[in-house]
Amino acid sequence: MALLPILCYPDPRLTKVAKPVTVFDERLQTRIQDMFETMYDAKGIGLAATQVDYHERLIVIDVSEDHDQPLVLINPEIVWSSPERHLNEEGCLSVPGIYDGVERADAVRVKALDAQGESREISADGLLAVCIQHEMDHLMGKVFVEYLSPLKRNRIKTKLVKAQREARA
Repeated sequence: MALLPILCYPDPRLTKVAKPVTVFDERLQTRIQDMFETMYDAKGIGLAATQVDYHERLIVIDVSEDHDQPLVLINPEIVWSSPERHLNEEGCLSVPGIYDGVERADAVRVKALDAQGESREISADGLLAVCIQHEMDHLMGKVFVEYLSPLKRNRIKTKLVKAQREARA
């Protein structure tokens, strides 16, 4: 098991569109475990492979307080989303320290493969629905700040670039 470096916005690798997972081997199982370890260590509730510079359609999620409900979604597709939408305050491990409102569907149904390649369908609402939509955006090369106004996005970019520069100095 290993902690993986998390890419930080505005790293251009975060804009890559992830490719479908086609091989379910030991390498994939190790990657899944490393992603969970990284997510828990960073105190996150979701992590997309794109955020750790793997460009495959893989997401790990655990919205439970005790970290005892790990969820693996491989090649996820939203097959239904509720017409009801709400503005939710979101944060992101790739945009540290920044939180802002993003409008998302209240509920979704997702078809995906699990870690063994078995097909499953999951219905989610509340925090889990928001988390799934947020992480699936990463697989499409989209970071939540792209939902914000250009002014807010540029302020966030400037702040994070400055923080990254100071961290390297």
